[in-house]
Amino acid sequence: MKKIFVITMICILVAGFAYAAADKGTTQEAKAMVGKAVAFYNANGQAKAFQAFNDSKGKFVDRDLYIYVMDMNGKVLSHGTNPKLIGKELLELKDADGKPFVKEIIASVKAKGNGWSDYKWTNPVSKKIEAKTAYFQKTADVIIVCGAYK
Repeated sequence: MKKIFVITMICILVAGFAYAAADKGTTQEAKAMVGKAVAFYNANGQAKAFQAFNDSKGKFVDRDLYIYVMDMNGKVLSHGTNPKLIGKELLELKDADGKPFVKEIIASVKAKGNGWSDYKWTNPVSKKIEAKTAYFQKTADVIIVCGAYK
């Protein structure tokens, strides 16, 4: 009887972890979302793209994945989950550990056009500061970003 209880508890824990993992976007999904956002931006123009990206219930927000866009000076132009950030200059922004991740993203875009950045940010689902890996790509004169929380 004890063995059946232990096996049942293990199954419940495994199912719980699998469910929790399904609620989080992956790095591959974040990169794919940036690709879709870049294509949408290039096909539809900035105004229509920003309208779509800012829609918290639209196709550019999925679980804890969302698109945000900034210019080459770190000014947020569009944000899928926090409209209060739109128009804010974030060049000097640092994450919870003091990492100037916006500067890092801009430097990497200038050098390569795209890349990855690790930093800590508030997850819009959990409302907690969590480790995040973001993929970013420059198109036209903007940087389109999407990150996955670890």
